[in-house]
Amino acid sequence: MRDEVVTRMESEAETKHASPSILHPSSFILLLILPFLVPPSSLLLSSPADSPVQFVEIASQAGLAFRHENGASAEKLMPETFGSGVAWIDYDNDGWIDLFFPNGADLARSKASPGNALFRNLRNGKFANVTEKAGVAGRGLFATGAAVGDYDNDGFQDLFVTGYGGVQLLHNNGNGSFTDVSQKAGVTASGWSSSTGWLDYDRDGYLDLYVVRYLDYDIKNAPYCGFNRSGYRMYCDPQQFDGVPDLLFRNNHDGTFTDVSRQAGISNRSGKGLGVSLGDVDKDGLTDIFVTNDGIRNFLYRNKGDGTFGDVAYEACVGFDTHGKPMAGMGTEIADYDEDGNPDIFMTAFSREYNTLFRNLGKLIFEDVTATVGIESGFLTLAFGAKLFDYDNDGDLDIYATNGHVTDNVELYDGELSYRQKDLLYENTNGSFVDISSQSGPAFQVKHVGRGAAIGDFDNDGDLDIVVADCGGPPLLMRNDGGNRNNWIGIQARGKESNRFGIGAKVRVTSAGRTRLREINIAGSYLSSSDVRLFFGLGSETKAERVEIEWPSRKKQTLENVPARQILQLDESNAK
Repeated sequence: MRDEVVTRMESEAETKHASPSILHPSSFILLLILPFLVPPSSLLLSSPADSPVQFVEIASQAGLAFRHENGASAEKLMPETFGSGVAWIDYDNDGWIDLFFPNGADLARSKASPGNALFRNLRNGKFANVTEKAGVAGRGLFATGAAVGDYDNDGFQDLFVTGYGGVQLLHNNGNGSFTDVSQKAGVTASGWSSSTGWLDYDRDGYLDLYVVRYLDYDIKNAPYCGFNRSGYRMYCDPQQFDGVPDLLFRNNHDGTFTDVSRQAGISNRSGKGLGVSLGDVDKDGLTDIFVTNDGIRNFLYRNKGDGTFGDVAYEACVGFDTHGKPMAGMGTEIADYDEDGNPDIFMTAFSREYNTLFRNLGKLIFEDVTATVGIESGFLTLAFGAKLFDYDNDGDLDIYATNGHVTDNVELYDGELSYRQKDLLYENTNGSFVDISSQSGPAFQVKHVGRGAAIGDFDNDGDLDIVVADCGGPPLLMRNDGGNRNNWIGIQARGKESNRFGIGAKVRVTSAGRTRLREINIAGSYLSSSDVRLFFGLGSETKAERVEIEWPSRKKQTLENVPARQILQLDESNAK
């Protein structure tokens, strides 16, 4: 079977144009070429100064009629401020990514969740609510995170949903509907789970499941926190509660899973996990796991290749900030921002803490370069979801973070802080960053309470858009206008020996003498899952000199002189 090129015509993308004084409460958080019909003049690179990329918030006009239920109450129950995530998923395999929103519940009033929501992409810039038909509303639990992955290799992406009080595994039936197979599959978890992700940690060709868990917290015994005066009650500091261990479920290849958390070495009871990112940080061909914890050190689980992991956070220098203090870690990403071939780690943190960038020096040693790369402007924000992606297709990875405090009355305690906040966008300039939020369009002027965030090219025009799940409010769909002025190439993998969608595969794209490395790992950010397709910006280059994919099976395949502006379908059956 030949490698095929699937292109998305731009004509189809019609719409594109504790202690209150310190204030650290619940601190979470692919050869057939069909080139694009684009006039040659549109391929010319415009300088950012002349025509900067603009992000426009279009959720309402796109038909995303959804509102997150956080159940905000006078009791200040901690799940109320936790928020939920969001997931891009092409559930019907039509080549256009759809949207799934987990939803919360009103715990204080014992009201069930109004239900999760699935919106089908209509291919015209709009979405239609297909929740009822798809059967994904859920069981009334306070749902938090969502992970997308094809665990049975049938070619259809399934959904795993975390939450407060339980989890849910939704099998994609391939006919537009899903079936809850949680009990049948043996994937159950009590308590409070947060971020989650699919990975093939043992490289057997089937996806396994990692589940981050947060606190041992009972809403029936919620203490009072904050000053004892009217209006001053606040959400409690997580330090008041015990942590709970994360979970790892190994895929048995028959639709069921086995909990191998303890024997795998990831069952740390001190964990108060919020975010998880997956990637091969030591370049040994095995997927490693980085977990951000709230108020205690981070975990970096190195995959030993024998079914077990070892926590190397201390020796790798990623457990604490540059001052040796644990952070209130929220979201996280693993990506090679400086193009040296070593995957780096980014994490978001609490207000009056810095969002942190750990540069991978090789040999499992990282350096905290936060203070020297230009990302300090996030000091007073409280960031959750974050993505490293090439928003302007100039070839390098930029940084995006969505913000919003956890304390809705934070101004009473600190006049410099606010509950609703604007998001941040940093432009990568040769390995350093410049805050360009204020010049990146109206979407970056919206004050909101951001939690989960994910990226994907929903309109198939070649530039990446952003979706944000707000806590207690409607989502934001931030359309990227102008990022496709630069050239680009997309990668979609189809595994054979490896898992069906190539999760964990490494892709290297060379153009203009530069080689960029990315991994197909859609987990990360906070409680969210992004587009399974990889996108590489090529700047003004009209082709990629070389595209190479290394599959989890360790087979490789290479293509040369690949024209830009197409989605490249790479099939492992052609690899050697």
